[in-house]
Amino acid sequence: MTRTEFILTTAVILFVAFCMGWFANWLVHRFTRVAQADVDELERMSQELHEAEETRDQAITYLQQREAELTNQITQTEAELRAAMDGLRDARAEAEEMRAYVERLNAG
Repeated sequence: MTRTEFILTTAVILFVAFCMGWFANWLVHRFTRVAQADVDELERMSQELHEAEETRDQAITYLQQREAELTNQITQTEAELRAAMDGLRDARAEAEEMRAYVERLNAG
């Protein structure tokens, strides 16, 4: 085998190997191609996920606002209760003083 024949044979073998590799690559991509229906399904699922996340964020915001309102209402109610209890305590003390005064007048 001469040098030219060796180079030519090597070139043909490398070209055939390249063609076989390209064909194998084409086959793999042909069989693993994603169908348009699958892509549509993924897009629909991603849209639904986005909508669910927005709904969740809105619910969290609503709950935080509602919690703040209820906390404020509880604080106001507790303040009113303290004021009522203070007023009741003062009224009891005043009633006790009046009772003692009346007893002193009746006794004396």
